[in-house]
Amino acid sequence: MARRGVALIVHDGVQALDVVGPLDVFAEANGFLPGGEGYDCRLLGADEAPIRASNGMLLAADLTFAQAGRRFHTVLVAGGPGLPEAPADERMSQWLRRWGVRAERYGSICTGAFVLGHAGLLDGRTVTTHWQNAAQLADLFPAARVEHDRIYARDGALVTSAGVTAGIDLALALVGEDHGEAVSLACAKRLVVVAQRQGGQSQFSPLLQPRTNPDTPLGRVQAYVMDHPGEAFPVERLAEIAGTSLRSIARLFVRELGITPHDFVESVRLDHARNLLEATDLALKAVAFDCGFASPEQMRAAFQRRLGLSPLRYRESFRTVVRRTSRAGSSG
Repeated sequence: MARRGVALIVHDGVQALDVVGPLDVFAEANGFLPGGEGYDCRLLGADEAPIRASNGMLLAADLTFAQAGRRFHTVLVAGGPGLPEAPADERMSQWLRRWGVRAERYGSICTGAFVLGHAGLLDGRTVTTHWQNAAQLADLFPAARVEHDRIYARDGALVTSAGVTAGIDLALALVGEDHGEAVSLACAKRLVVVAQRQGGQSQFSPLLQPRTNPDTPLGRVQAYVMDHPGEAFPVERLAEIAGTSLRSIARLFVRELGITPHDFVESVRLDHARNLLEATDLALKAVAFDCGFASPEQMRAAFQRRLGLSPLRYRESFRTVVRRTSRAGSSG
């Protein structure tokens, strides 16, 4: 089997980890494969001048777009913090439209999805990007189906990943696709990363919307619910706190936050539960009660639905070290 050519597109302000993370995965895979197999990776850029990554690192492309007039097996566009606001780079777009789409698979890491969008390659496709930029990607390219909570997405030949380290997840998945799960797992062990993360991006992001003005009806509801997550909040109670009608409170949430009152309350409870699971030893039943869930089972269902993992798995993955002080026999 011939080596697979991988083209990773870089640009000024690129996120360094979007570049070196996937490259290290492919390099590790080469160590587990016969010499004639594996990956031949090249960085592609607009010209030969060094570029500066967002962390200050200097990188240089192996090939310019003009020099890379050939078909690669895999083409990926690395992301960067400035890409969501950047205008289209026509040189990148032209190369992607001419050569990128000829690859066996092509796509992006993190905000590299915005480059694909400017090239017209996201229309009608299911894609993902960093959770902070997913709504903006959907607004800018409304013909795309943007998944806000996926670690990576595959739609035919198109592959896209979530933010930064999710490029490693994507690369591991591609290695598994090419050479089997045993090789992918061996790479993950060498890099000391999880071979396949459980859950989506939401487990790493805040669930709550920014607070609105506390003097407004919606602001009063937000402040009260966030300060009293253990209380019951039927919509009648929310309307009472806001000083509005039932219909008005529902319209306010949808218009101002894009979610229903029920979704907001559940987000508050989940956010509070996450904090308790990370920082305390409270039993799951106590966490559920403190956060306003009717039972541990209801809390578990909300975690699975919204985060893709159980409260116990969340605690195991994200808990901080709790300093325990023994009360029995303490001398003060």
